[in-house]
Amino acid sequence: MKTMSCRQLGGACDKEFHAGTFEGMAGLSQQHGMEMHEQQDAPHLEAMQKMRELMKDPEQMQQWFELKKAEFDALPED
Repeated sequence: MKTMSCRQLGGACDKEFHAGTFEGMAGLSQQHGMEMHEQQDAPHLEAMQKMRELMKDPEQMQQWFELKKAEFDALPED
C-alpha cells in the first residue's frame, strides 16, 4: 500500500488515499472528487475545472498521468 493526498493528485485538500496500485489510487481520488462536487466544495470545484482544461489536450493529459504514476511508483510502501 502507498499513500497520496488529494492535493498530490491534482485536488484541493490533504485527505489521504491508500492503495496498492496507481489505478486504485486514481479511483479513490475520483470518488472523493465526486463527493466534493456533490457538496459544491469551492476549492475542489476549482481543481476540477483545471483538470477539465487539462483533459482538452490529450497529450498534456497523458503527460500529467505519466508524471503522477511515476510519483506513485517512487513512493515507499506504507
